[in-house]
Amino acid sequence: MEKTYKWDMADHIKTKDDVIGYLEAALEENDTELLFEVIGDIARSEGMTQLARELNLSRESLYRSFSRNGNPTFTTVIKLLDVLGYRIEIKQKTA
Repeated sequence: MEKTYKWDMADHIKTKDDVIGYLEAALEENDTELLFEVIGDIARSEGMTQLARELNLSRESLYRSFSRNGNPTFTTVIKLLDVLGYRIEIKQKTA
């Protein structure tokens, strides 16, 4: 019998370029639930426990906020991205 393993994107995010590419792909979908899930994957790849401490949140709350059905505040999104070393930048949309 063949053994299977759960695939987790967080295990495959290794570089800053991986993070940026993953975020940009999620943003192109215009799906906030997907974006929050992607940010959660990135956070898990960095270590949720330490990030939660730095954000003064419980680990469980951070997991919940950035799950597929999560609904983090914009402040939480900005703070988490900042702790991870990123910021949101606005650019004019091209045709």
